[in-house]
Amino acid sequence: MGLFILRRFGVMLLTALCLTFVVFFLTNLYPNLEKLAKTQGNQRMSDEQVEAWLGNRGYLQPTLIKYGQWLGVAPGFTKTLDDGTFVGTCIRPGLTEETTPRFCGILQGEWGYSTVFKDEVGTIVGKRLGNTGYLMLWVLILMVPSALIVGVLAGMREGSALDRSLSTLSIITTATPEYVSGVIFIAIFTSSTVGLKWFKGTATQAMDNPTFENFFLPVLTIALYGMGYIARMTRASMTEVMTAQYIRTARLKGVSFPNIVVKHALRNALIAPFTVIMLQFPWLLNGVVIVETLFNYKGFGWALVQAAGNNDIQLLLAISVVSVFVVLVTQLISDIGYVYLNPRIRIS
Repeated sequence: MGLFILRRFGVMLLTALCLTFVVFFLTNLYPNLEKLAKTQGNQRMSDEQVEAWLGNRGYLQPTLIKYGQWLGVAPGFTKTLDDGTFVGTCIRPGLTEETTPRFCGILQGEWGYSTVFKDEVGTIVGKRLGNTGYLMLWVLILMVPSALIVGVLAGMREGSALDRSLSTLSIITTATPEYVSGVIFIAIFTSSTVGLKWFKGTATQAMDNPTFENFFLPVLTIALYGMGYIARMTRASMTEVMTAQYIRTARLKGVSFPNIVVKHALRNALIAPFTVIMLQFPWLLNGVVIVETLFNYKGFGWALVQAAGNNDIQLLLAISVVSVFVVLVTQLISDIGYVYLNPRIRIS
């Protein structure tokens, strides 16, 4: 088991380096850098002025050197301009040529400085990630138990009226995008003209003071979309398990149907849905962009939209690192969970 985890960590490290390099390369293409120069400098800058601005700040160095500086494995770029302005890899107010560390990258905890929010990227990511984490927690609390219950009930008796009804409900929720269900919920439950006005307040207020009235609709919008997929996978797995030979043997022995479901079928039926549930974490982290934008909930997805729309390169890179880390860690947990849920994998 230890060797398996060690190999997985090696693959995770290699994957993280490859993915972050791809994102770094794409965000540092010259058109993006040109847009950054004109945004931070002057929109009327000539091509020569843009090239001079980028060259003075180290953006025209070879990509591998810049990537090493961003990681913190290569010495950072520092320069004092003719007007006395100090620029370098660590773009933060108050730094001087004497106080700037030689290595200044994410390995040293230096995430850069946001050109949009005018704050350290690490502070921004931490705050927005906390908001999305709280949203994810309540989505998982609502989504996972509901999906498992629906999937198990539908899969217990394949082809029954209950199975067809719950399967249809699962397909409808999965086929309805969040921006559709979110708009419908807003129109029905919050509008004062045509709606019921059941939920008062906004999701923006929920960041400081979350209540049922201002926080439930975004949670419900995300949970409904993900619930159908988990329920369908659970139903398919439960249907397959209920036709297994050991289930038939238990029935012939006179074991009651509830005991067959709970004690014999449920654990084996949860192996496939477990992977699907773990895959929801990366989706919840980055897939809530639409919902957070729709409800104006300033979380991780909202920060991604702001960074992409305003060409905030340092913030985009930090968000990509966090996203890659979450994906790889959840996949590792999924593989380890597989081992404990399925004894055949553990023996092999």
